[in-house]
Amino acid sequence: MTALPDWLTQVPLGAALDYAAVVVFALTGALVASRQQLDLVGFIFIAALTAVGGGTLRDLLIGRDTVFWVGNPTYVLIAAGAAVVVFFTAHLLESRYRALLWLDAWALAVAVPAGVAVTMRLEHGPVIVLIMGVVTGTFGGLMRDVVCNEVPLVLKQGELYLTCAFAGAASALIANAAGLDRLSALLICGAVTFILRAGSLRFGWKLPVYKARPPRQY
Repeated sequence: MTALPDWLTQVPLGAALDYAAVVVFALTGALVASRQQLDLVGFIFIAALTAVGGGTLRDLLIGRDTVFWVGNPTYVLIAAGAAVVVFFTAHLLESRYRALLWLDAWALAVAVPAGVAVTMRLEHGPVIVLIMGVVTGTFGGLMRDVVCNEVPLVLKQGELYLTCAFAGAASALIANAAGLDRLSALLICGAVTFILRAGSLRFGWKLPVYKARPPRQY
């Protein structure tokens, strides 16, 4: 088996997950920009906002010394590169919205473990780990959709989204409490998140929604 490059083995797990989440979320941001017919600068802005939005909020809330992309601007450059690629290739996709949904599902399945990994490494308690996993996974896409005047996927009726992030982060905590190593816990987190989201997209899995009823007359 070919050994991994030294630089790759030296990348912390949380940072590696952040890189992966930035790439995939940037692609989703650029796809939304293509649906809005923005120019190249607009593509880069929306891609970067989507890519780093959730992680930025996470870092601010847990009080990290430096927000991850401020300490390493490579994240923003990667997001910009993804935006440029989509700008010149989005027209080749048969359905940009379908591609957006599935890319967003993959991004969610990477970003939730990223948030969990960073918060665990800083030794926060289970409640904060759970919340930061959800924040990292969902707020970049929420910002993207709100800025582009689209119905936020995170709040779309009849689909699992927040539930997927919550279940994924919770599964990581359960796995960690059961004695599994951190890598295994994060893999389980990503798998649970993606399976639930994919099931919602493919098979229509959803939770019951609130339905108003007439007030009782006494």
